[in-house]
Amino acid sequence: MKKLAIALLVLATLNSCKTEKETTSDKLTLMTLDPGHFHASLIQKSMLPGIDSVCYVYAPKSLGVSAHNALLNEYNIREDNPTGWKVESYTDSDFLEKMLEEKPGNIVVLAGNNKRKTDYIHKSVSAALNVLSDKPMAINKEGFNLLIDAFDVAKEKQVLLYDIMTERYNIFSILQKELVHNADLFGTLEKGTIDNPAIIKNSVHHFYKEVSGKPLIRPDWYYDVEQEGEGIVDVTTHSIDLIQWQLFPENVFDYKADVEVLNANRYPTKISLEQFEQSTGDAAFPGFLQKDVKNDTLNVYANGEINYSLKGVHSKVAVQWNYQAPEGSGDTHLSQIRGTRSIVSIKQGKEQNYKPRLYIEPAAAPGFTEDDKKAITAGFETIANKYKGIALKPEGNGYVVEIPADLLEGHEEHFAHVANKFFDYVRAGEMPEWEKSFMLTKYYITTEALAKAKTLR
Repeated sequence: MKKLAIALLVLATLNSCKTEKETTSDKLTLMTLDPGHFHASLIQKSMLPGIDSVCYVYAPKSLGVSAHNALLNEYNIREDNPTGWKVESYTDSDFLEKMLEEKPGNIVVLAGNNKRKTDYIHKSVSAALNVLSDKPMAINKEGFNLLIDAFDVAKEKQVLLYDIMTERYNIFSILQKELVHNADLFGTLEKGTIDNPAIIKNSVHHFYKEVSGKPLIRPDWYYDVEQEGEGIVDVTTHSIDLIQWQLFPENVFDYKADVEVLNANRYPTKISLEQFEQSTGDAAFPGFLQKDVKNDTLNVYANGEINYSLKGVHSKVAVQWNYQAPEGSGDTHLSQIRGTRSIVSIKQGKEQNYKPRLYIEPAAAPGFTEDDKKAITAGFETIANKYKGIALKPEGNGYVVEIPADLLEGHEEHFAHVANKFFDYVRAGEMPEWEKSFMLTKYYITTEALAKAKTLR
């Protein structure tokens, strides 16, 4: 009996050790590397299930890391649903080497200077660390080639690499996807032409704005396209990702065969010294920006357009950055997808009071026939059964989709959804192949487009 008791005790101890080991290996801990953009903080705006409350920041002493830690502190002390992050920061000059040496966590969060980002990605996966990165992962062809290698290294090291595509969690994007995959309502997707694309995604943004109720202070490097990236390799990643996700869900692309970048252009936003000071707090343009200063005005190549085909479907993606929105206005957005029966669009402009609205409009004159209307109503009912509370309302010569308040979320809330999806992939130890192909395809498009645009002087 005594030997049996000892054996049982040993077995219990081994099981306890195994459980402890499994728990330790399953625990996910965040390390934020060199934060320079508020998206790094938004990942932690709420507590994340299964994520250690102790988190680490490795960065040089800078406005970026100070702002990041300040936001995390604000989330901790707010009255409504406060977080409980315990932040440990390391801010000496060897911050990168220190993180790779210590590795107190297993997930690196990146949102900041894009000139360094692809190298940070590569070094992190080489150290067997998972990476959750803000867009863009690459801002030029050299960066794209390094990114390809980073994916290969990640596979070898059995870690994952993922970018933060928040727009997949926007209810307007979700419903637009549902509508265009309903043949009764939409018909079939047009192929389009370079002069009449089947898909158009345009957006207008502003350098000076508020985030979490406070004026956003930009780091000075944000205005340097060699560090932030030009407009057509930055925000366009969201638009291109949505085209892939909405029209070709879970498709594994071969970007060398499936993509043709037809043409692209770029042009600058002009920023005065007064605006630069208001946005950054700096009273003079720094030396690294002098290359872009003409007649005391900073020229930031934040604007442009990409025309490309994906599996034979023509798309146009455009981006524009102004300094500040006029009083009473805001960012604008157009997402238009053309089918044989209807055009499904998200519009966010003056007519919509700068709030997004989802429309179903006739694909051709003179408008919807009675048979079209019956088909659209029947098709919509199947979608309404999945998303309770949405309604189809006649407006103009088409329809608008009314969306109840309980399905609406702010942009800042989407970051937690992306993070939790990635954490699920990390826990599973694998990511669907289509996710990787989506990333490589979109960064091929953006960096190829920039190379083409730069040939047009």
